[in-house]
Amino acid sequence: MSRFLQALFGRLPIGWFQLTHSRTRFAAALSGVAFANVLVFVQLGIMLSMATATLKPYSFFQADIMISATDANALTEGGNVARQWMFQAMADPEVVAGTGLFIGNIAWQRGGKTLGLTTYGVDPAQPAFLGAAMAPYARTLQLPNAGIVDRFSRGLPQEIAAAIRPQSPSSFEASGTQLTLYDTFAGGGGFGGDGYMLVSDQTFLALFPARRSGAPDHILLRIAAGADPVVVSARLRDLVSDKSLRIRSYGDAAQEELTYQQTKRPTGIIFGFGVIIGILVGLVIVYQVLSTDVAEHLSEYATFKAMGYGQGFFLSIVLEEALILGVLGFIPGFAVANLLLIGMAKATTLPIEMTFGMAVYVFVGTVVACSLSGAIATRRLVAADPADLF
Repeated sequence: MSRFLQALFGRLPIGWFQLTHSRTRFAAALSGVAFANVLVFVQLGIMLSMATATLKPYSFFQADIMISATDANALTEGGNVARQWMFQAMADPEVVAGTGLFIGNIAWQRGGKTLGLTTYGVDPAQPAFLGAAMAPYARTLQLPNAGIVDRFSRGLPQEIAAAIRPQSPSSFEASGTQLTLYDTFAGGGGFGGDGYMLVSDQTFLALFPARRSGAPDHILLRIAAGADPVVVSARLRDLVSDKSLRIRSYGDAAQEELTYQQTKRPTGIIFGFGVIIGILVGLVIVYQVLSTDVAEHLSEYATFKAMGYGQGFFLSIVLEEALILGVLGFIPGFAVANLLLIGMAKATTLPIEMTFGMAVYVFVGTVVACSLSGAIATRRLVAADPADLF
């Protein structure tokens, strides 16, 4: 390692020798940096999984414009929307189709456990509103009291999910209605439920007798090929009588919910603070190590300063130490965090994973944070008088 560093820096790797002089302290410093890395990785992993889980339900459907209630900050939040506004919107020449989207929560009791399924009801006679992964199930959903369930739902054993097929359906009772599951799809547990389920709008109304067909949760619209959903949305805001409605492009609705989840909901804010705390922990640990090292070697630094070496030389030594701590501390941190994220994904079925972008971001952040700590740790050498250091 010393030969490699000597070739890299073009001088004797003084920083490496100073760090490894006390192997116990060096190991403790690397452990501290690795711990900070693990903390940041875990928080970032959860934040990214929240983003993936937030956007996942939008992929179940295919629309250009969505009409929602004024308080609908998320797909599963807000009041109902009168279907009459869909017919008003369809008076626009570029709006070619519309349908209502119903959303509710169903409890599936099985084996003494309860699975909370976020259930979506949509008209299967309009398969154009179903996403690519859902469109093949349109004919199945037209069957009475039929549904398809998320095979990755928390609490649903994989062998049970694999057995749910058209030739071997599974039934359970919900709200006094016998619901039959004919197939499964790849969803993944979210933060608001254990999994997802898709049914027809008529089956949904049977499961939720208090709901009415004239009041869906959202209205989905398809527009003519080549039309701009942003332009059409602006026109619809003038056309539809209820000016309190949120009329947005489908893509904008998804991004607005993602922003809301990350910046307004407590979970998103907490995970964001977790990342900041991890960075601060790393900064403090590296600063403490380097400042202690500077204090213990003041006489050696004084000798160099008396010989005419400038602040840049001292800064290069401390930055060398910071880079060594950052790089070598990142490796075990990455390995441990990767194992933790894999375990968390299996335990929660959330889409938690280590991504290449995340690894690059944390590595660069670690090196920058360690370098910043090193620069701060050398401040006391700037005004130091060699005569006073002996």
